[in-house]
Amino acid sequence: QVQLVESGGGLVQPGGSLRLSCAASGSISSIYGMGWYRQAPGKERELVVVISSDGSTNYATAVKGRFTISRDMAKNTVYLQMNSLKPEDTAVYYCYADLRRTLYTRSDYWGRGTQVTVSS
Repeated sequence: QVQLVESGGGLVQPGGSLRLSCAASGSISSIYGMGWYRQAPGKERELVVVISSDGSTNYATAVKGRFTISRDMAKNTVYLQMNSLKPEDTAVYYCYADLRRTLYTRSDYWGRGTQVTVSS
């Protein structure tokens, strides 16, 4: 079993900041990438940012310069620092991992999501 557990969501005013965390646990053999997607009401889930095992990152255009992903490889944890938040950043943020479980094939895994609401 693999679990992705997110934390750090909440309500923040426009221009404010939040930091999300996601920890992967279980019988993990290799992690190829971790990151975040988001889904706003009535919209499809979209990429926010993913960081690969070599440290390369892929940010959505809408968050470049405002959001920063970092990781602690020893803890299988990624962080998303979100600054200059806008109302349009309001969404459920899902942690994502591309990994291989011990003795299993490589697969995508998702967390349950954490709500981020940007409103005055």
